Amino acid sequence: MSHAAVGAPGTPRRYLHSLWLLSARDLKVRYSTSLLGYLWSVLDPLIMSLIYWFVFTQVMKRTVGDEPYIIFLISALLPWVWFNAAVSDFTRAFKKDSRLVRSTNIPRSIWVNRIVLSKGLEFLFSVPVLVIFIVINLMVETDPSRTVTIGWGILWFPVAMLLQIVLLVGLGLLVAPLCVLYTDLERTTALILRALFYATPIIYGVQDLPGVFETLGAFNPLAGIMTLYRMAFFPDQWEPVSVVVSIVMSFGILILGVWAFRKLERPVLKEL
Repeated sequence: MSHAAVGAPGTPRRYLHSLWLLSARDLKVRYSTSLLGYLWSVLDPLIMSLIYWFVFTQVMKRTVGDEPYIIFLISALLPWVWFNAAVSDFTRAFKKDSRLVRSTNIPRSIWVNRIVLSKGLEFLFSVPVLVIFIVINLMVETDPSRTVTIGWGILWFPVAMLLQIVLLVGLGLLVAPLCVLYTDLERTTALILRALFYATPIIYGVQDLPGVFETLGAFNPLAGIMTLYRMAFFPDQWEPVSVVVSIVMSFGILILGVWAFRKLERPVLKEL
């Protein structure tokens, strides 16, 4: 997608082959240098989910979200981990492999897209966490109001993934070159991500926001994406306004990212 957008030389087949090789390299390095390897893809969202579940069900009186709350949490935390990890890596996308970026004939957008792909694969590797908790819920829960149901909304799951890819590619094409030209943006991005976690309907739903904040929250492009992920299990979370806004904003950010990447590619190569 970004290859065609930035108009760089080379065939789509070559681009996709190189994209796969770089993404596979990232995963190999990540898992081969760690004792736990693949388990890290599972442990991170699992531990986060258990912490928030404990705080909001055992410590505090929860007034947000749906039952079963642990599945409500995990269904949004998994894609958030993908988003957060990808955007964090965008800030170092060109600096990390500066020599290859300068010398390669492959379109430079590949250094953004390989992050989206590798982190997306890690997201898929972590989906079994959600499946396990669904199975446990169906096996042990006797209260129908606390039992998860899987409906037609499961069809929105791949749509949510595609929309998140569009959003991430657009953000990557913006963030990666800007962080080369303005080094302070790396730390700024980390701070923004921390705030964005609480501004995104993860521990709550869009409908849980009071008054005007529900309208404002709908303009977070992640809000509609999280809604689509949850549709398989929580159809009552359907919020068409946030979904439409997410679609428009995701593609708008992609267009902006492509335009910015074209303008900034040469200055970035000079800076590297």
